[in-house]
Amino acid sequence: MDTVHYHEARKFEILKKPIPEIKDDEVLVHVRFCGICGSDEHIHSGELFADIFPLTPGHEISGEISKVGSAVTELAVGDKCVVSPIITCGNCFFCRRGNEVMCIKMVGYGVTRDGGLSEYVVVNEKNVHKFKNISFQDACLIEPTSCAVFGADRLQLPVGSSVLVLGAGPSGLILSQLLKVNGASTVVLAANKGVKTALAQEIGAADVYVELDRADPEAQWAKLKVDYPYGFDAVVEATGSEAIVNRSIDYVRRGGSLLLYGVYGPKAQVHWPPSKIFLDQITILSSFAQRYTFPRAVEYIESGKINVKGMVTDVFELKDYQAALDKVSSRDALKVVVKTSA
Repeated sequence: MDTVHYHEARKFEILKKPIPEIKDDEVLVHVRFCGICGSDEHIHSGELFADIFPLTPGHEISGEISKVGSAVTELAVGDKCVVSPIITCGNCFFCRRGNEVMCIKMVGYGVTRDGGLSEYVVVNEKNVHKFKNISFQDACLIEPTSCAVFGADRLQLPVGSSVLVLGAGPSGLILSQLLKVNGASTVVLAANKGVKTALAQEIGAADVYVELDRADPEAQWAKLKVDYPYGFDAVVEATGSEAIVNRSIDYVRRGGSLLLYGVYGPKAQVHWPPSKIFLDQITILSSFAQRYTFPRAVEYIESGKINVKGMVTDVFELKDYQAALDKVSSRDALKVVVKTSA
C-alpha cells in the first residue's frame, strides 16, 4: 500500500508498505479520503509534538472497513466509517477523574501513531464510528465537527446569547452553525473576505457577516464596535492567529466568555490586561480535541443541521501531499483533503 511516511519533521516520502495485520479488537480501514488541518501543518514543521517520528500523519479519516478482528462485535466489513483519533490510557490522574481529554499518556492516530494518509490503517474498534448518508469526501468533516461539539459543550452557551465567531475556516463555519441551533439569538461571523466568507453566506452559517479587508481591516473592526457597543456574550476565536486572539477580548461583553479554539503556534502569546479580565469578569475558556462527541457529530451532519456541503474545496492525490500542504498554507482553500485510494 502507498503511505505518506515522515522520517523527521519536514522530511517525508511516499512509501510502499505491506498492508498491516490486525489484532482481535481492531479493524482494518480502507481509507478513501483524509482531511488536512492546521495541526498537520504543525506536525509537518515539528512544532506541535516532540518525538513523534517516524510517522504517517492524517487524523481526519473516512473510509470503509475491509477486515474485522475476531473480538469485534459492533462493526462489519463494508461499513462506512470515520475514526476518532484520540486514544487515552483510562488510568492516569486525569482519566480517573473523568477528564480523559487531559490524559497524560494520550496518543492519537495520525499524531503519535500511524494515521490516515495511507491506503489502509489499523484502528481499535472503540475508535471507529459508522455513518450512512454522507459522502466519503464530506465525512472528513465529521472529526472537525466532533471537536466543535466538544467546544460548544465547553462554552455552555445560555439561550438567547449573542455570539461573535472569528474565522470562517471549517471550524468557524461548523461552530457558527452549531451555536445557531444551540442557544444563540444572533451569530456574527467575521473573517477575511474571500472564498470562505462567500461559502459561509451561501450555506447560512451565521446571521450577520463581517468581511474583513486583508490589507487594512481597521474600518471593519471599528464598525463592529459601533454596531455592537456592548460586545457579545461569547466570542469564539477560531483563526489560530496571534494578532486576532489578542484583539478578540475587546469584543467580549462584560460578564461574557471568550473561547480559544484556534490552533496556535508554541511561540504565540497573548497580551491582555489582567485588570480588564478581573473588572469585566470575563471567563476565558479553551477547547482542545474531543471526547465522546463523534456520534453527535455524525447525527448533526446526517440530519442537515450542520451543512458541510462545499467546504471541501481542494482534493489531492496521495502522491501530491506536498502540494496539499502548500495549498493549506496558502490560505486560499477552505478544506483540503487527500484521496488516498479509489
